[in-house]
Amino acid sequence: MAPLLVESAPILPEVKIITPRVFTDDRGFFMETYSERAYAEAGIPGPFVQDNRSSSRRGVLRGLHYQSPNPQGKLVYVVCGSVWDVAVDIRPGSSTFGRWTGIELSDDTPRQVYIPAGFAHGFIVLSERADFIYKCTAYYSPADEHALLWSDPDLAIDWKAANPIVSAKDRQGGLLRDIRA
Repeated sequence: MAPLLVESAPILPEVKIITPRVFTDDRGFFMETYSERAYAEAGIPGPFVQDNRSSSRRGVLRGLHYQSPNPQGKLVYVVCGSVWDVAVDIRPGSSTFGRWTGIELSDDTPRQVYIPAGFAHGFIVLSERADFIYKCTAYYSPADEHALLWSDPDLAIDWKAANPIVSAKDRQGGLLRDIRA
């Protein structure tokens, strides 16, 4: 049995949904969350150089974040709770520029999402609390950090919540139309 099932996300085929193999018994479960060899064989590029973890309460929306000119690819998953995870293609000239895809990630379903460099990323917490892991292909660079406005009408993202809790910095995000310039 293959250790990973990798599928293309709806709308954005470069975004990958990964289902690792899970071993369960009466004690609980075990799963390998990352193996450089297995992920490379499955077409998930690396190397990953930095891991991050966030913990947020229900209704917190983080994003839509990206780095430019030094972009990051991200491998993300939830270890506690559930989130609605969103990726937006922000690559000028791409045939899917400005399109987004979303997937629910939870600790009940051991799925991961790979978001390539050149995509903005964000999520909203659906459970009481969620702990979220990010593996990144480039180091965090404050000088390269940017955000798209989560509520950009040109994106029309369904965030699954009426009044999300958004940081002051994320409320100042730019608009998709400004990336085209």
